[in-house]
Amino acid sequence: MTTIALIGAGGKMGFRLSRNLQQSDFSVRHVEVSDAGRERLKDELGIDCVGADETVPGADAVILAVPDTLIGRISQQLSPLMESGTMLITLDAAAPFAGHLPERTDLVYFVTHPCHPPIFNDETELEAKRDYFGGYKATQHIVSALMQGPEESFALGERIARTIYAPVGRSHRVSVDEMALLEPGLSETVCATLLAVMREAMDEVVARGVSEQCARDFLLGHMNILSAVIFDEQPGAFSDACNKAIENGKPMLMRDDWKRVFERDAIADSIQRIT
Repeated sequence: MTTIALIGAGGKMGFRLSRNLQQSDFSVRHVEVSDAGRERLKDELGIDCVGADETVPGADAVILAVPDTLIGRISQQLSPLMESGTMLITLDAAAPFAGHLPERTDLVYFVTHPCHPPIFNDETELEAKRDYFGGYKATQHIVSALMQGPEESFALGERIARTIYAPVGRSHRVSVDEMALLEPGLSETVCATLLAVMREAMDEVVARGVSEQCARDFLLGHMNILSAVIFDEQPGAFSDACNKAIENGKPMLMRDDWKRVFERDAIADSIQRIT
C-alpha cells in the first residue's frame, strides 16, 4: 500500500484532499499545525493528526497542501526527513518554477493542478452543477508534470492526482514551464484580470442607471452565448455589428503588446511576486 504524508491536511485545500484520500486505497498520514484545522479534521472526518517527524519518514509520497509562499521553507525543513526516492508533490507550479524546492536529485518532484469544473459541462445534479471549485461532485480535468525523477514515477503521481481531485475527466501531461503558462499566465494574469474588468464594467453600467439585476442578467447571459461561440462549443457567428464592436473595442481595452505576459521573464516576475 502506498503511504502518503499530507502536509497542511486541515487547510482549505488540504481538507478537500483529506476527504478524497479517505475514500482511497492509499495509507494517509495527516499533518496540520493549526488547532482549527486539526479540530475540523477530527470533527468532520474523524482524522487524528500527527507531527511531521512521524509522518514523513518512510512515506512514499509527501503532498504539500500549503500556500505557495510557504512551500520553499517547508520543503527545506522536511527534506532531511525524506528518504531517497520519495515523491514530493506540489499543487501549483509557482514554487517549483521559481526554484524553491530542495536541491536533491534523489527525490521525485511531481506537480499537479486542477483545471476546475468547466463552464460547459454535462452535470445534471444540482450539487454537481454548484460545485464550481471541483474535487467534490463535479467532474474536472487536471494537469500534471514530472519535474524530476524516473519516467515510471509519473504513473503513481497521476494516480494520486486523480484521487485528490476526483472526480476527474481528462488528465493532461505538461512540463512545469507549460503549467506556469497556464497559471499564473492564462488563468490569472489574463482570465481573472479580464473577468475583474467585466465586473467593473457591469458596476459602471449600474452606476449609470441600469438596475443591478438587469445588468447582471444581461451580462451573464451574453457571456454564456458569446463564450459558446468563441470557444467552439456551439456553431455560430457574431453579427456584423458585434464584430465591429470587437474590432473597435479591443484597441481601447488591450495594449498592442499584451501577449508579452506569456514571455518567460514576465511569468517569472509574476511568480516571484506570489512566492
